[in-house]
Amino acid sequence: MDTHAGGDVSRIVTGGIDILPGATVREQMEYLRDDADGLRRLLLEEPYGIPEMSVDLLVPPSHPEAVAGYIIMEVMGYPIYSGSNTLCTATAVLESGIVPKQEGIQRFKLEAPAGLVQIEAKVHNGVVESVTCGGLPSYIDTYRDTIQVPGIGDVTYSIAYSGGFYALVDATELGFKLTRDEERALSECAYKIVEAIKAQRGFSHYTLGDVGPLPFLHFMGPEEQVTEGYIRSRSTTYVHPGVICRSTTGTGTSARLALMNYEGRLKLGDKLETVSLRETGFIGTFIGTHQEGAYQVVENTITGRSYVLAHSDIVINCDDPMVACGELHHILSDRHQPAPLPSAP
Repeated sequence: MDTHAGGDVSRIVTGGIDILPGATVREQMEYLRDDADGLRRLLLEEPYGIPEMSVDLLVPPSHPEAVAGYIIMEVMGYPIYSGSNTLCTATAVLESGIVPKQEGIQRFKLEAPAGLVQIEAKVHNGVVESVTCGGLPSYIDTYRDTIQVPGIGDVTYSIAYSGGFYALVDATELGFKLTRDEERALSECAYKIVEAIKAQRGFSHYTLGDVGPLPFLHFMGPEEQVTEGYIRSRSTTYVHPGVICRSTTGTGTSARLALMNYEGRLKLGDKLETVSLRETGFIGTFIGTHQEGAYQVVENTITGRSYVLAHSDIVINCDDPMVACGELHHILSDRHQPAPLPSAP
């Protein structure tokens, strides 16, 4: 089932894959990452996909409270959490009937590689009008550091963790208005900043330890006070060389909330609406904090809407020279498939 949230397309794989090794969703994700990465590459590269989209593979949950597990696959690898992917997966679980839709507000839990995620869906006349999901606990690692970036000059940035480490930069200070015609320039600028920071230092999570080099950068636009406790800001997120997310991203929005809390500008229940280059938005809500060692960690939720784009079967033809089947035979299932063609695996 192809879906999108805020413009970011997520392909939800609901069948056709054998049960993966691993006692938890996290372990199943690690198996794909370490031993069967061909599935991710198949679905995100030509001819089946493009780098800007994501894939969410539904798997059996290990936690008894979860209705389904899901593994997130993106061009940069396997994030343990993603707000837009969670919104899309929750919608697909409802639209596919794994969780029967009920009018009004309904709640259930999914299991991401990061752990349990609380879902609250609003259904009206049989349509999933919005989904609110728990954002990962987010915190500020570095506040307003400065780095010399070749071709740009001195750049002031903060580093937040919200499911991945994010560099947060002021778009106005870099000359951007965050309009769609700036998309390529934003990508090129973000690449230079991220590479400069990666060359200078790394980051370590307080419990996860080393989670790899800095992957993301979030451009922050000016803030507009809409009403008391409700702020709107243009935003955009860089995730990979050449790739700017269509949405503002849920984890990018959570990172913004962590920064606003660090600066003492949030009270319980305050909301931040981030608005993308394509005029789509997510709403982050500040719901509390707790202390983890030296870090004040922000608890938050992300609200948005996902739309179903297509229902389809993916046909894998190993005679196609553009299709690499070598890492697929041991995870593809014949269950729920039409009669195989002679060339099918």
